[in-house]
Amino acid sequence: MLTGLYPGTFDPITNGHLDIIGRAVKLVDKLIIGVAINKDKGPLFSLEDRVEMVLEETKRFSGDAEIEARPFSNLLMHFAEDCNASVIVRGLRAVSDFEYEFQMVAMNQQLNDDIETVFFMADPKHQAVSSRLVKEIARLGGKADLFVPEGVYTRLKGKYDL
Repeated sequence: MLTGLYPGTFDPITNGHLDIIGRAVKLVDKLIIGVAINKDKGPLFSLEDRVEMVLEETKRFSGDAEIEARPFSNLLMHFAEDCNASVIVRGLRAVSDFEYEFQMVAMNQQLNDDIETVFFMADPKHQAVSSRLVKEIARLGGKADLFVPEGVYTRLKGKYDL
């Protein structure tokens, strides 16, 4: 069984994340979505809410591969080993993403060269989408529903009393 790991904060999960997940499940038997516990980022949504949103929004891919969502706070490579992942899935939106990811791959290969990293280029319609920008658009009353699924948008509206 080929297990992939797609890590992120998912605060909240966006249409861009779902695009990457939809393509990743075509390549693995099981995809674990690692929801990072990153208090330094000051998440808008609780860890429980983020895991719940990931599970709810990924139901549409259930026929392609087994999908799990697991919180993690340890080193990504240690988490990948704990999950028995063979591959780490990452999305690339822009050159700035590539520079960061290039460094991460080099470090991760030093830690465990048995786990590969696979990159998916963002669909052009999602290249500018980030959770940070979605939250800002929602907070300022913009059309955040363009960038997240309906269920996530409903939760955003609740957070910002829209």
